[in-house]
Amino acid sequence: MTASPSRELNGLRVSRETSDRLEHFATLFQKWAKSINLVAPSTLSDFWKRHISDSAQIFQLFPGPKRWVDLGSGGGFPGIITAIFLAELGDGWVHLVESNNKKAAFLRVALHETGARGSVHPIRIEDAVKSIPQCDAISARALADLPQLLDYCVPWMITDRKPHAFFHKGRDYQQEVDKAVGRFQFDLVKHRSVVEPDSVVLEIANLSRKNQ
Repeated sequence: MTASPSRELNGLRVSRETSDRLEHFATLFQKWAKSINLVAPSTLSDFWKRHISDSAQIFQLFPGPKRWVDLGSGGGFPGIITAIFLAELGDGWVHLVESNNKKAAFLRVALHETGARGSVHPIRIEDAVKSIPQCDAISARALADLPQLLDYCVPWMITDRKPHAFFHKGRDYQQEVDKAVGRFQFDLVKHRSVVEPDSVVLEIANLSRKNQ
């Protein structure tokens, strides 16, 4: 597993405290990954870039003490990384939604040991809005295609808080966008990934269903 850049992430300086928390999370992840399939094993050799740096983009695009919902948190990307950044602010919160009990257990340990600001909800995504009725932002990574993600997000995004959603997508993202516009209305900003040249982070706002 490659080491982290010294006090810098995606070209931006981070505090020693945040850097230390990220390092501790990386060590913890490596231990748990030996017994639980948290990410594809082929990505572990470039772990810091593929997972830590990639996830950090989300908070860097939408910084501040916000209330997040992270869908299908899995191994903690991007939810745990966002929660670690929030720890430095001493405000904001990440609700990590993960129905797999083993992964949920890992997420709880990661939050506790890093002092990150978040909590784990071991429930189905479709039921999450009952426990988390409002948020400022939504994130998901390697979870589903864009139409399915927007379907998950609608209950939160039609509330008065008008959250923004952030989704990592690969080079074929435009096909997913074209498919989604048939069912939904939304504002879209495409942020080029600072980690993978062919990838993007899609920022969605003002989401609503089209009349069908």
